[in-house]
Amino acid sequence: MNVILKYTLIAIAALAAPLLFPEYQIQLAWLWLMVVFALTWDAVGGQMGYNSFGNVFYFGLGMYVTAVVQRDLYYDFEEYETLAGSLDTLPPADYLTGMSLGLAASAVCAVLCAIVLGSGILRLRGHYFAICTLGLGIAAGEIAAGIDYIGAGSGLVTPVFPDGLGEKGLFFCYLLLALAAVTFLVLRWLYTSRFGLAINAIRDDEDKAEAMGLHTTRYKTIAWCVSGFFLAIAGGIMGDLIGFIDPVDTAFAGATFGVWMVLMAILGGKGTLWGPVIGATIFHVTQEIFWTFLFGWQRVALGALIVIIVVFFPQGVMGFARARWPDRFGHRVESVADKGATQ
Repeated sequence: MNVILKYTLIAIAALAAPLLFPEYQIQLAWLWLMVVFALTWDAVGGQMGYNSFGNVFYFGLGMYVTAVVQRDLYYDFEEYETLAGSLDTLPPADYLTGMSLGLAASAVCAVLCAIVLGSGILRLRGHYFAICTLGLGIAAGEIAAGIDYIGAGSGLVTPVFPDGLGEKGLFFCYLLLALAAVTFLVLRWLYTSRFGLAINAIRDDEDKAEAMGLHTTRYKTIAWCVSGFFLAIAGGIMGDLIGFIDPVDTAFAGATFGVWMVLMAILGGKGTLWGPVIGATIFHVTQEIFWTFLFGWQRVALGALIVIIVVFFPQGVMGFARARWPDRFGHRVESVADKGATQ
């Protein structure tokens, strides 16, 4: 199938789904968030081979920065702390302005943090890097729980979604869909450029890449910046969708979001473009089924799913498909004759 036609059909289906199934708009919004989670983690963990457990740091950072910008633009801090839930809703124009400025500030803060942290943390390798990033997410949650300006351990209520913008579920579903689509297309472009070759070289053999003159730390930091950029925007959007930010259970939820990022990329096939998308879709649908039909046992079932993914699908869905049907899903290499025929 032609690539443009394939993408067009997928876009039509994604746009039509929340209109055809309005009762599932919130679940669809979460699905697009999961796609962003998997894609951004795979940029570092799959394409570059650095297994990070701290990407959730940028997600939580985006949540708080966006909410604080929205709050401080239009409300008094003391009044908001006291009457957050009963304050008048903002006009739609003010809400959108505050949200847009908050998301922009979140993205900038995430990139700056990735540059500062990446220049040091990304010099570590293997399990040292993984443990360090795990500590980053945990530390961020504990620090946020001690800062009164952002609600401390009691959490932070985000501005109420105004009625003038239509249905809340539909609004955020399309907003997260747009973010997932942009993330996918930007990463697709990056992976086909010199940048993609560089991070793949780092994954395959970083020492040889350095010996050949590749500035590995620079490319690793850029990859983390790209990941943090999109995760921060996703965090800002989800803060407004949920309506409340808890420092440990929502913003810096390493035990859930941080682990899910890794699992979804592995399930779909890390180091591929479509693998994280497929893995996120399968994981989210399966999780929703568990939550609906196995209430009380859903975490047990989810734990069993994690074990099955790691044991039986180490190469993921895309890895299985490439091994089973190499002609259709394998890597394609053009011959010299083919190139001459197309010129």
